[in-house]
Amino acid sequence: MNNRLALSLVFLLCASRVAMAAPFLEKTNLFEEGKDGFASYRIPGIVVTAKGSVLAYCEARKYSGADEGEIEIHLRRSTDGGKTWSPAKQIAHLGPRLQLLSLNRPVKRKPPQGQPETQTVNNPVAIAGRDGTIHFLYCVEYQRGFYMRSEDDGITWSKPVEITPVFEQFRSELDWQRIATGPGHAVQLRTGRLVAPLWMSTTNKASKLHGAAATIYSDDNGATWHGGEIALRNGNEANLAGLADGRVFITARNGDPRKRRMVAYSPNGATGWSPPEFVDDLLEPGCMAGMVSYAGTNDTKKPLLLFSNPNTTKRENRDRENVTVKASEDGGRTWPVSRLLQPGPSAYSDLAALSDGTILCFYESGTPEAGLKHHRPWAYAQITLARFNLEWLSAGRDAGK
Repeated sequence: MNNRLALSLVFLLCASRVAMAAPFLEKTNLFEEGKDGFASYRIPGIVVTAKGSVLAYCEARKYSGADEGEIEIHLRRSTDGGKTWSPAKQIAHLGPRLQLLSLNRPVKRKPPQGQPETQTVNNPVAIAGRDGTIHFLYCVEYQRGFYMRSEDDGITWSKPVEITPVFEQFRSELDWQRIATGPGHAVQLRTGRLVAPLWMSTTNKASKLHGAAATIYSDDNGATWHGGEIALRNGNEANLAGLADGRVFITARNGDPRKRRMVAYSPNGATGWSPPEFVDDLLEPGCMAGMVSYAGTNDTKKPLLLFSNPNTTKRENRDRENVTVKASEDGGRTWPVSRLLQPGPSAYSDLAALSDGTILCFYESGTPEAGLKHHRPWAYAQITLARFNLEWLSAGRDAGK
């Protein structure tokens, strides 16, 4: 990054402060492979509730790190800004074990010998409502969708309600075999609309469209859900954020040879998506990313958009590394601030922000020891929470492209 540009941006971010706070970065592992009877923990998500509590959740994979198998959704809760945490608690799916709905999806793999039949509960997505309600979406077997809510700040949860019919609305454009929300978190817009991203795919070679990212939305505080328009054709795992001007920004993982993140804009998070663009500053390694709108503090008025993902264009799982946090002040078109958060193996991530301006990044990370254990670079040894401030981020130099 040009030094003059970096200094200018730091000034813009902190101009109203009488004295800049000292940069800080703190890291804590919240979930670790092999602990509490689970082989692996993956697919992080994080939100800050209206009351200021932090909810960190993920997939708890019982027998292996595979995407399909005996998988539960576990959540930990913090009431002091992410410094201390409650024990992990299973929150979904607590109802009867479910089966696939149709033969359209490829046959599920048989469990390893000696293990019972499994149920995959996947892709958790939370929305922290402004009225204090926590909305929660998740899937079962990458085919059925469910919604539940918490009215007590994430301590207890309602009985899940199936919303799979909303997924069926997309079949006219893509006869999907796999479909899933998020992962990560979703948003409530100024209008009150709840908007969540999803992705869908098929291996049917005869299909004109093999994958896409879209949204579902609710205008009645989660009582009913509807399908929006496809936002990014050929997009995969997507995340979105509401911008200061009221628009919704979506970005998705993709397989385009340009190896850059695909993005689009909508006036309402459901329809009228702009033509897709590829952002030069956002590298695309075929991996989920994190994103959050950052309102800042009373001292930092300028709204920002924050983004996190492995800062590489290598697409092999073993090459996922160097999770980096970036900042944009023009609604996601350019990202002049970029700081390396986790050197070495690291992968999926999600972002949130506290009311005091502290930024939270919840991400998969590895260690050299984990790499030796798995006989290859390993980004999934634990899910780590990083707490840092804007001074730490804006003082960073470009992590390299």
